[in-house]
Amino acid sequence: MSADRILGIETSCDETAAAVVSRGTDVMSSVVSSQIELHARYGGVVPEVASRAHVELLMPVVAQAVVEAGVEDREIEAVAATYGPGLVGALLVGVSAAKAMSMVWGVPFVAVNHLEAHLYASFLEEPDLEMPLVILLVSGGHTMLIVMEDHLRYRVLGGTVDDAAGEAFDKVARHLDLGYPGGPVIDRLSADGDPDAIRFPRAMAKEGWDFSFSGVKTAVVNHVRKNPETPIPDLAASFQEAVVDVLIDKARRAAREVGAKGLCLGGGVAANSRLREKLLDVCVEDGFRAFLPSRSMCTDNAAMVAAAAWWRLKADGPSPLSVGADPSLRLPVY
Repeated sequence: MSADRILGIETSCDETAAAVVSRGTDVMSSVVSSQIELHARYGGVVPEVASRAHVELLMPVVAQAVVEAGVEDREIEAVAATYGPGLVGALLVGVSAAKAMSMVWGVPFVAVNHLEAHLYASFLEEPDLEMPLVILLVSGGHTMLIVMEDHLRYRVLGGTVDDAAGEAFDKVARHLDLGYPGGPVIDRLSADGDPDAIRFPRAMAKEGWDFSFSGVKTAVVNHVRKNPETPIPDLAASFQEAVVDVLIDKARRAAREVGAKGLCLGGGVAANSRLREKLLDVCVEDGFRAFLPSRSMCTDNAAMVAAAAWWRLKADGPSPLSVGADPSLRLPVY
């Protein structure tokens, strides 16, 4: 089954988003309402606050996405929503709204895996990417190294055994009293720091495909306790360099081993300037095609949800309305 114009909805965490995408690649509209200011006072996402904000924001965001796409409600051919992984209350808001719209409009409902959606963010801006691809998916909740062998066919090489990379950025920023979210502020401060000022550990850098960032986070905390006079920009740059070194080393080795034709980034941490710079460098050195999604497509958005839904609907047909939110959902592998 196929549908050209798909309305995508994303409410897995603290972004309320809606988008209309045609045939999986043509972004007709993409609207994101961020909740960062709501959660900044707490130093992180508060699930109940996020859920209530989604309830208030979702329908205005959907209406704006439809208007900006220049289509009428009757021209939407399917409605998709992220059903996991994420915060269960937040997910339920998007899933419930999408089911309601699919019934009112008489169009298919498509339940989308949030991780799979991130893999399709690259194809929104570069639809002719050749596979196999190695995709480094890095966010606040996930750090994964994935081989995309074909559309909807993946192999997960490795993932984090403790903190995700984005989670480590947030925790370090919180300890340094830099505010929330931590990734952007550490990235910004690093521009004025020396990445070689402190040699923080690169855990599991040469071992297998899994990641561990709890140790480097603890190393930063211990260093600050012993050396409170260390300039914050040097701390930020040295910590960021340690995390990026591990991410790039494993992605590079994976691309070589599987004979990948390209190396892509995905997830919120893919907006990090040092990670993007080093990925481009290794791709030039090794002859891989690099693809870096625009920063707006790295963070949570609904265009990637609609894109993944187009492929899922085409392959599997509509999702049953009995599908519920699954906060612990894993990436489907074959």
